[in-house]
Amino acid sequence: MSLGNLVRNHGSPSKMPSQSLPLRRALAVLCLVVLVWGVNWPITKMIVREVSPLWSTAFRCAIAAVALGALLLARSQFIVPKRGDIPVVLSTSLLHMSAYSVLVAAGLQFLPAGRAIVLGYTTPIWVMIGARIFLSESITAGKAIGVVAGLAGLAVIFSPASLDWTDRHALIGTGLIMLAAFCWAANIIYVRAHKWISSPFQLAFWQVTLAFIVLSVTALAVDGIPHIDWTPRLIGLLLFSGIVCTALAYWAMSVANRSLPAITTSLGLLATPALGIVSGVAILGESWEPFLLIALALLISGIAIGIADEKRKAAKVSE
Repeated sequence: MSLGNLVRNHGSPSKMPSQSLPLRRALAVLCLVVLVWGVNWPITKMIVREVSPLWSTAFRCAIAAVALGALLLARSQFIVPKRGDIPVVLSTSLLHMSAYSVLVAAGLQFLPAGRAIVLGYTTPIWVMIGARIFLSESITAGKAIGVVAGLAGLAVIFSPASLDWTDRHALIGTGLIMLAAFCWAANIIYVRAHKWISSPFQLAFWQVTLAFIVLSVTALAVDGIPHIDWTPRLIGLLLFSGIVCTALAYWAMSVANRSLPAITTSLGLLATPALGIVSGVAILGESWEPFLLIALALLISGIAIGIADEKRKAAKVSE
């Protein structure tokens, strides 16, 4: 399974009201999502300089829950999850919105945002491998090439020319981001097998709400009551991350999914790590890493090959 499956799993089942946009506007919405998701990595890095990863993620989930709840109520789409959707609520909340987000935030304490986002977006490669192991999905020639290209990109990142193996902080940060990628991949593999009752967008409120509860209890146990200097800058960063990068981006992605072919959204999202690198340079003053750009090119090529191969396979099945 490639990133294309991730896009479809965040799409809209037939129960969701139609809200297609004209092509030009839909592409603009997709570009906006890619932009805010890319920018969110350096934003998160700035937040964890002032707030622990557990508390910062809990606050972001709380803000996103309020925004999503208001949006769903305004659109008359607020629902209570059906029993059959409880497993996917738990999976996404615990593996993606809690574990993935906290591990990324923790990793960003040790790594530049650009390097972290490239490592984080190795997820589709692990999904292709995991889907073969756990879902018995076939590894076609195209997917095999995609996996090899992605692993080659990872090899470049881990090469001594790119990664200082004597830097303990760099190794810890890399390990945390890789573990985050595995958690996200595990969630995607489960979502792949789930039979949806309500739409993913309708369940998002419950997922971030549960994540907030779990993260808050964990943060209290691990970090204790937070002592935070609530500056306007920090509040603005948290609001931007929670409202724009989480709640509104999730809604905008659901609109783009209904208005564009799945392969368009899948390939469009591949620009996210590139924008993450650019925003890390522009916002945080990070340096350009030539080896990181080579690794990114290999990873994107591998994922794109996997997406294209899957679309060809799906087209043959539908014929």
